[in-house]
Amino acid sequence: MLKNKNIQVLFIFLSILFFTLYFVGKLNGWFIVLELFIWLILIVWGAFDIRSSYFIKSYCKADCFEKKIILTFDDGPTLYTNNILDILFKYNVKATFFCIGNQIEKHPDIFKRIIDEGHLVGNHSFSHNQTFGFWSSLNILEDITKNDSVIKDFLNKRPLFFRPPFGVTNPNIAKAIFKSGHNVIGWNIRSLDTVIEDESKIFNRIIDKIKPGAIVLLHDTSLKTANVLEELLLFLQNQNYIVTPLDELLNLKAYEV
Repeated sequence: MLKNKNIQVLFIFLSILFFTLYFVGKLNGWFIVLELFIWLILIVWGAFDIRSSYFIKSYCKADCFEKKIILTFDDGPTLYTNNILDILFKYNVKATFFCIGNQIEKHPDIFKRIIDEGHLVGNHSFSHNQTFGFWSSLNILEDITKNDSVIKDFLNKRPLFFRPPFGVTNPNIAKAIFKSGHNVIGWNIRSLDTVIEDESKIFNRIIDKIKPGAIVLLHDTSLKTANVLEELLLFLQNQNYIVTPLDELLNLKAYEV
């Protein structure tokens, strides 16, 4: 698997070699341009595809041959979280909610309901700022730590699962996570429920990719996701899939006392 440090070393070596050959007249300058272009493509791919684990190890699926999957919800709690929780309760399913700190402060009762009904909660940053990926590692660490504190006020435990806003990773986020000690949780099925309006398209997008060990990304921010969730749970029942808690299927600790 491609890793940022390995690629950086390789490209530094190639840059020195190419520039040397260029200055002695044995290499066309377009090779240097091509090298820089490939390097840029790898950086962008690594930043926006969390499954690549390019900058930091990300758990995006479970090593599992049984018909078990994980359901995760991002960006709550919101008023729509109650709809999601009603459906999960109806089908006796436990999910993982990656919560935003300032949303927890807006809806503490809903956040408490998530916990009381036995679901896992993870850190999804305090602010979920659109510029999060451009912050310094210190500012990222402060934001993550602040949300840890908000969650710990309810749980008396610190969450160990972190999902970066927008799924973006980079060297500064990796540095902050190394210091905070979280495990980064990604996904291998992205529902796109925040951009697709047609519920049937969201549903079909998910079921077309269902496999043992899958981690499904949903958002508890709209009624359409709640409608899709009920249809999805019925489908999983019919296909003999079991929705399993994230910590159990990944064999990782969810919290630290």
